[in-house]
Amino acid sequence: MKITVKLDSEGFLPDKYGKNAPAEYLKNDGPILSFPIEIDDLPQNTQALALTLIDYDAVPVAGFPWIHWIATDIPVTNIIPEDASRINKNITQGKNSMVSRYINVTDPTLNTRYAGPKPPENHDYTLTVFALSQPTHLSEGFYLNELLKSVKPITLDTFTLNIKSRK
Repeated sequence: MKITVKLDSEGFLPDKYGKNAPAEYLKNDGPILSFPIEIDDLPQNTQALALTLIDYDAVPVAGFPWIHWIATDIPVTNIIPEDASRINKNITQGKNSMVSRYINVTDPTLNTRYAGPKPPENHDYTLTVFALSQPTHLSEGFYLNELLKSVKPITLDTFTLNIKSRK
């Protein structure tokens, strides 16, 4: 399995998916337009996909890795389209780090969707896509630990890609 994300000419996530996004892609000053993900060479028995987008560079700033997006039970596809987090009702999304007791955003359109990068300096983001032998059947608003426990016995393959975002 292989995943690809189109980057800008300098190798960064295009601005429209991060903190330098135009106003129409921001909510409460946070980026909400999820980027497209191309997926190739899925295992033959793949029945669903899951993904995580985590910023491990956030540890010195936040004290923990920042979860930007987690989703599961994505129908098998070769492309998760741009803005899938807001427009695709066929995926189940989990809580991002906006639910942290340090932030405590209660709006589910912000804390259970893609929350794009807003780094204070250039950061690397770790995108992992899981090919699953069956759906997880998690409920909307699940947590990362629940996802990781659910996918462990049903993962056919994974692919991880590091994506850079500029400050």
